[in-house]
Amino acid sequence: MAPTSAAPEAFTRAVAGLRAAAPREEILLEEIAAPQRLAPYGFALSATVLRDGDEVASGRLILLHDPAGHDAWQGNLRLVTLITAELESDLAGDPLLPAVAWTWLTDGLDQQDAAYTAIGGTITQTTSTRFGELAGPAPTADLEIRASWTPTSDDLGAHLQGWCAMLSSTAGLPPPGVTAFNRHRAATS
Repeated sequence: MAPTSAAPEAFTRAVAGLRAAAPREEILLEEIAAPQRLAPYGFALSATVLRDGDEVASGRLILLHDPAGHDAWQGNLRLVTLITAELESDLAGDPLLPAVAWTWLTDGLDQQDAAYTAIGGTITQTTSTRFGELAGPAPTADLEIRASWTPTSDDLGAHLQGWCAMLSSTAGLPPPGVTAFNRHRAATS
């Protein structure tokens, strides 16, 4: 349902916080259309994560606002995300990966002091093998993170930075300021 009047101040302030935050250079953000039926007001960003020039993860962060509040949200703002990333084949079957991936979200938010409540989500690991006419590339593995939480602070820039930290971890990027060793480089003597 589309709003018929100007957006509420709480929503415009939240959007401004999301727009003002700057992610690390490997993460490309773009504003996209928000879902129209989930809440009276919405704002959405898409992200592409590059490692050595290759896209290794992507995601969406959606801000929903219902001025009347929502019992399940425990507030009137809600952040919703979907992130997908390629996995190395040896990680695809790791039974600990979902729990570790969940901490990428909670740690990312906590490290940015992005206060939240009512957090929930799912972590899905998939492995795909192609056969017949689709045969060709080696089996692929993917990780999908779906989560939502209610920010309890007005600083949504901190929430964006926490989300970007999760994207970085999901994509296997080294922490800022750390250079990753190229595994395919020949050893020098």
